[in-house]
Amino acid sequence: MAKWIQGTVVDNIHWTENLFSLKIDADVDSFTAGQFTSLALDIDGKRIARPYSYLSSPDQQPIEFFFYTAVDGLLSNAMVKLKVGDSIWVKQQANGYFVLDEVPGADELWMLGTGTGVAPFFSILHTEEVWQRFKRIVLVHAVRTEADLRYQELVQALTEKYADRFRFQAFVSREVCPGTITGRVPAAIEDGSLEDALGLQLDTVRSQIMLCGNPDMVKDCTEILKARGFTKNRRRTPGHITVENYW
Repeated sequence: MAKWIQGTVVDNIHWTENLFSLKIDADVDSFTAGQFTSLALDIDGKRIARPYSYLSSPDQQPIEFFFYTAVDGLLSNAMVKLKVGDSIWVKQQANGYFVLDEVPGADELWMLGTGTGVAPFFSILHTEEVWQRFKRIVLVHAVRTEADLRYQELVQALTEKYADRFRFQAFVSREVCPGTITGRVPAAIEDGSLEDALGLQLDTVRSQIMLCGNPDMVKDCTEILKARGFTKNRRRTPGHITVENYW
């Protein structure tokens, strides 16, 4: 059984009332970008734990995580109140198969995420491996409101570093915002508006797709992509679509 170790909160960034990030100093084992660990707090004498993907890459310290406080989320509503210097439990060993080793080779990698499900993509994007394996990478981040669209400084840094090799497209479902697509990702794949906005075409020969976030988005995108000839990626039967549901 994986060991719990005690970490120390280095920073608690409150982006909005319900959106926050924790930076934690913890002596975790080495992990692979895209993997998750578990975080926990002792609440009323009981250890409450949940899995969360690393947003930080394996060579970055402190480790970083991205959260949305669920209405009935006992742990997230306790973590949002943590202060610098507070303790938090972290599983020492990471897990998960939402990693590049599980993704077949291709010219393009499309990363489609909703909300805090964008976290493992940032972890992967800050490794050398992904840029060595793919000629072009597309990151799509879908959120409810413009205020939820965080980590734009990381997007800008990637754009400046990789130029035309990196494309970013934001979706905002509940507001109309300049430079973003209004609505849901599955609909934009189905009607072609995502590809039109990027000036790129999803292609079964050139493209690999990673989906992470809201299970409805993952399911709907998968079905629409399958109708276009893309297949689920499995170890025994490699395909085009690699998925991770984020709750």
